[in-house]
Amino acid sequence: MAQTLSAFLQEHAAAHHIDAGLIDVMNTLAASCVAISDKVRLGDLAGIIGEAGSDNVQGEHQKKLDVIANDMLISALQNNPHVAGLASEEEDEFVAANQDGQYLVLFDPLDGSSNIDVNISIGTIFSILPHQGELSTASFLQAGNQQVASGYALYGPQTLFVLTLRHGVFVFTLNADEEFVMTREHNHIAAATKEFAINMSNQRHWQSAMQDCIAELLQGKEGVRGKDYNMRWVASMVAEVHRILMRGGVFMYPKDKRDPSKAGKLRLMYEANPMSLIVSQAGGLSTNAHQAILDIQPEGLHQRVSVVLGSSEEVTYITDKHIATGMQA
Repeated sequence: MAQTLSAFLQEHAAAHHIDAGLIDVMNTLAASCVAISDKVRLGDLAGIIGEAGSDNVQGEHQKKLDVIANDMLISALQNNPHVAGLASEEEDEFVAANQDGQYLVLFDPLDGSSNIDVNISIGTIFSILPHQGELSTASFLQAGNQQVASGYALYGPQTLFVLTLRHGVFVFTLNADEEFVMTREHNHIAAATKEFAINMSNQRHWQSAMQDCIAELLQGKEGVRGKDYNMRWVASMVAEVHRILMRGGVFMYPKDKRDPSKAGKLRLMYEANPMSLIVSQAGGLSTNAHQAILDIQPEGLHQRVSVVLGSSEEVTYITDKHIATGMQA
């Protein structure tokens, strides 16, 4: 019989001396993702497809499901005694939870929400950080390498829950009884790949180093890279990263010149850091095209970064190209 998530977490905690409080937080997140999956599955049947009529702190239009998922996660995490505070991509500031909690949880409640209305895979991304002392915004501004766990739920043809507690990457599938059961363990991302993911419609806005890298990939086996590449683009980071976790590849969301004040589009705390921990635990790499994502010292809850992640050979090649130009991240 396949191992359930709750059984795995108990066994994993005992084997790696992981605090019971952290396991309880992970169980709360998993239960919340099951509840969100139920909402996503119903969609129009429950009247929850479409715009919410509000904007988030990023100035982006919120979908009804964005707001619903955000509220569900906040409610569940505030009721967990081990959570001191939480931060969401959808909230201006952090939200306090329990004074004696040992953990901080940061999350993107519904990544890829532009895909909701057309029934393409979306997900929930989360990051867990240690906490002690008084709670403030500064409490959350820890480099990604301080994460004690991260993961995501993918709401697609199957609902999946993918996690790392810094001892490998494990994949669970939601069954008919609404239990997550393990379906893959110790996933490994191949070092080499022939697949890349990037939004080519923005090509004219990229820095010259990224322009050069993509031009080389498009030249195929006749070019300097010596092999033909396929391109994929889903516009959902959860879906992009999961594909790479399953079969390799490189995902890029580079800096561009449309808004020089922003280093990129993706959020360091809610997207780049948790996904980078997953990728690194699976043997891949993740950088902002200049340095490791996990080494970046955050300056704000909603800080944005460029992201290059996936198969190590490609990430190294692209990063070295950018460093050689002397351009800023």
